[in-house]
Amino acid sequence: MHLRFVRRLGLADAVTVANAAVGFLAVVAATVDARLAARLILLAAVADGLDGVVARHRGSTDAGPYLDSLADVASFGVAPAALVAFLLLDARTFADDPVFVAAGLGVAALFVSMAVARLGMYTAYDADERETVGVPTTLAATVLAAAVIAGYTAPLLLVAATAAFALLMGSTVTYPDLHAQDALVMGVVQAAVIVTPLGHAATSLLPAWIGEGFAFALLFLAVGYLALGPRFYWGDGIRSPNDVEGPADTAGAVDTTGAADTTDAADADAVEDRGA
Repeated sequence: MHLRFVRRLGLADAVTVANAAVGFLAVVAATVDARLAARLILLAAVADGLDGVVARHRGSTDAGPYLDSLADVASFGVAPAALVAFLLLDARTFADDPVFVAAGLGVAALFVSMAVARLGMYTAYDADERETVGVPTTLAATVLAAAVIAGYTAPLLLVAATAAFALLMGSTVTYPDLHAQDALVMGVVQAAVIVTPLGHAATSLLPAWIGEGFAFALLFLAVGYLALGPRFYWGDGIRSPNDVEGPADTAGAVDTTGAADTTDAADADAVEDRGA
């Protein structure tokens, strides 16, 4: 039997599809081990950044942007929502607190819905831009996963954070893409959080706190970008919407659009694909 996608999808697409598979495993893991599920979500985030790197060096296919958004729905929409839902159901029951549990599950469903809408809008309108409108789903999922690993598992806190992210994903707040060096730092810290349990299993020399230490570091970086990115992160050829010149400012100015576009195009190759 010949599979249709053989020779039609590239290496970057394979990484993207693997991202979706990891997202499914995270949902399954959430039923038995919340921290394992959170680490799988972070592994999917690493894969999400890696497929962009592979695409820039090995080329991409026409199916790539669609596969990327579909995979992100699984890994950064469904998986984080399932993680929050299972932690909520583990702490509360319908019999004990039916209103809060129902509201919490509704918030998780809203998170998935907003992630789907946001990713669809990204693919249609923002995929070729160096900024994106609304909080990226990868960022929302990373914050939730890092929070769980760091020990912030109180149901009220998780439900409130999930609700906030659902609204922010649909907001008009504009985020610049991560610069290559910053995306690398984020990826390294994510990888450290993921592999720490393997290090503890292999040797007793690692201090017990190091896993949560990396999780707090990741949480600090992600929340820092979440809160400060829209205002202070612009640069490296990316212009803030607030800095766009109006007609009065540009009257009589020398037209440097062509040079700016050339610079932006060159700089774009150095930016990690973390906008979705």
